[in-house]
Amino acid sequence: MKRVLTFLLAVMLTLSFSACERQTLSSIQKPGGTDSEEITLTLWTIATESDSHHEPYLKAIADYEAAHPGITIQMETFENESYKTKIKAAVAAKELPDIFFTWSGGFSTPFVKSGAVMAVDDVYAEYEDQLPRSMLDNLTWDGKIYGTGYTMNVSMLFYNKVLFRTFGLTAPTTYDELASVCQTFIDHDITPFGISAKDTWVLAQTNDQFTLKSVGAEKLERVLTKTGAESYNSEDFVAASEAFANLVRMGAYSRNAVTLSNDEACANFYAGAVPMYIMGSWMCGSIVTDAANPDNFGVVPVPVINAENASNTDFMGGPSDSLMVSTTSKYPDIAAEAMFEIAKGVSHYGYLAGCGLPAWSIDYDDSSVNALTKEVAGYVAEATSFTLWFDTLMEAEDTDVYLEELQQLYLKNITPEAFCERMGNQLAGN
Repeated sequence: MKRVLTFLLAVMLTLSFSACERQTLSSIQKPGGTDSEEITLTLWTIATESDSHHEPYLKAIADYEAAHPGITIQMETFENESYKTKIKAAVAAKELPDIFFTWSGGFSTPFVKSGAVMAVDDVYAEYEDQLPRSMLDNLTWDGKIYGTGYTMNVSMLFYNKVLFRTFGLTAPTTYDELASVCQTFIDHDITPFGISAKDTWVLAQTNDQFTLKSVGAEKLERVLTKTGAESYNSEDFVAASEAFANLVRMGAYSRNAVTLSNDEACANFYAGAVPMYIMGSWMCGSIVTDAANPDNFGVVPVPVINAENASNTDFMGGPSDSLMVSTTSKYPDIAAEAMFEIAKGVSHYGYLAGCGLPAWSIDYDDSSVNALTKEVAGYVAEATSFTLWFDTLMEAEDTDVYLEELQQLYLKNITPEAFCERMGNQLAGN
């Protein structure tokens, strides 16, 4: 009997040791006991081949895969406007990929409320010394973090310095100066601005800025988020819409803008066919890669309309571009870690490429960053406010109406007063 008991005890100790050894090896290699399993995570982004963030994504993914053998990131890219429809449909159908690009704030609120997005507070704790908590304010609901940012972008006025010098012009700081610059170019048969009226978010890049520079940051955010008593149908909002409509009436924009995509309109700007373009600061990187002479271009804040309400240190933008993890991911913990690692990599490579300002801390040599991006960084360093773009800050149904009505304003089918009235009614729930 003693010999039997001794044998059984030896077997139990051996099995126990083996189990502990397997558990330890498992925890070292891959979470969840997936040591020998090949894992593929799907990532959706809007970083198409023509987007300045495409290469930074590829480099970040390559770094992640090299550091995590057996895990493959399958990146699928989509054009900006079509993606907004696709991601909403995927949330509704519960067919999200493991990791997906989105915009923080109001755009992603329905995703979080529907339970489609994973809270990542525990994983963020491993990165909090590299990613400031303030960069995640617009990705936080009810005190929980539901994603990560990777870049800071703001809308800016880009201009062709050669064309400006040709006509003795300087970069405008007020709307009156801007209108005067436009008139000078028009008088010399040069269309002042490039724009895409086909991709309505490009129209919004201009109108969002004009509205901020007329209304002011605090009032604008209260109106768009419906947290104050003010209405969109008021004097300062009408003044902003009138400023935009005035440029349309005077012929400041390309006549074929309705048929042009943003890529096509930008190509005209890079080629020197038009002297100005209002776009997010990611354009700095595109100018470097797509313009024949990047040194020909300059950048300044969008001019002020009402100096009593706003200044050149108020910016549309901030840490908006984001990644989230789906609650339906087969490997949620691995996907969450991959999300943060890839975001960190995109922040790094994107900044070096001039796609935007980094949301993550800089622990690398950034002396190679292009001059335009450094100019933007200088302006942003003096910023007094950041307001998320309308189509990010507002709720989805309000955004849809805004973009539809804005296109009608551009086409001169409605007046600035009618535009503001309709937006006022929409935000008031009428």
